[in-house]
Amino acid sequence: MSMTNQKSRMGTVTSTKMQKTVIVSVTWRQRHLLYGKAVRRITKFYAHDDKGECKLGDVVRIVEARPLSKSKRWRVIEIVKRGEVPEVKPGEIGVPVIETPSAAAAAIEPAAV
Repeated sequence: MSMTNQKSRMGTVTSTKMQKTVIVSVTWRQRHLLYGKAVRRITKFYAHDDKGECKLGDVVRIVEARPLSKSKRWRVIEIVKRGEVPEVKPGEIGVPVIETPSAAAAAIEPAAV
């Protein structure tokens, strides 16, 4: 595939949980057929990240590639902007932390009959 005919997209990395694969969300606008209002659409692309450099929240440029797997047809070319996603614990934002009793503590306490 020549470079002139390849499609190119810019989007945000939304998942990095796979090895050498990232999910990139691309936001685009489309006019509503009846009402004419601009409607925001989001498309997810599976992209190949060979070096594993992409982090959550990064803005990346992806280009079309040959089929690399069942669903992966895009390749990450460059990281345009590093994203900043803060690591926040549930207790820091006011969400109560639910602690489950461990099996050892349950074995020590006698069952009520």
